[in-house]
Amino acid sequence: MSRNPSRARPVSRQVLADHVHEAILESLMDGRLEPGAPISIDGTARDLDVSPTPVREALARLEHTGLVVRVALKGYRVAPVFSREDFAHLMDARLVIEPVLTRWTAQRMFPELLAELRKAITDLKTAPRGPSFAEFRDYFEADERFHRLIAENSGNPFMHDAYTALGGQVQRFRLFGGVGITDAEFAIAEHQAVFHALEQGDPAAAAAAMTDHVSKVRQRSIQDAPPG
Repeated sequence: MSRNPSRARPVSRQVLADHVHEAILESLMDGRLEPGAPISIDGTARDLDVSPTPVREALARLEHTGLVVRVALKGYRVAPVFSREDFAHLMDARLVIEPVLTRWTAQRMFPELLAELRKAITDLKTAPRGPSFAEFRDYFEADERFHRLIAENSGNPFMHDAYTALGGQVQRFRLFGGVGITDAEFAIAEHQAVFHALEQGDPAAAAAAMTDHVSKVRQRSIQDAPPG
């Protein structure tokens, strides 16, 4: 682990938990924690100079993304990298959920949300795209934020929960560790098309633009993923 929260110990338990989560996430995304490797809670706590509690909390959060798996009586292990079939299934689920969320959000647009979505796209354009997670973290966060804002403002908490359960884009971005963002220009243009339809208040066009975006991410993910 490369981070040491003790150097600037947070005053808040939540801040500490978030810091530990980020440190473990970075190691997973960069491949320093290899697929199939066990993750020692006590060892990780020693590496980060924290108690085991925030490590457990971080691993529980990461389990929901599919980056780690919990094995009965054995603790946590690093999950395998998604195969092409895995990405096909994940993106098929997103194709069911996200266009509907986008359609509903288009019917509920307000100036503050438009401003936040515009800022997410601006941040995508300006974020570094280098090979380490530290370099492309801001890009990842802006991409996640764009999709999350749409899901959060759909007005349907059950569909929002369904979207959250899919783990967002983290599996796709796992493929960029060591190589950097390879599809930024395509993704930014697709986000802009979704935003334009939302800005126009056109639910059908917004849903179609999101369908187009997720379909193309599906194609790129399958192309980049290892066979399996």
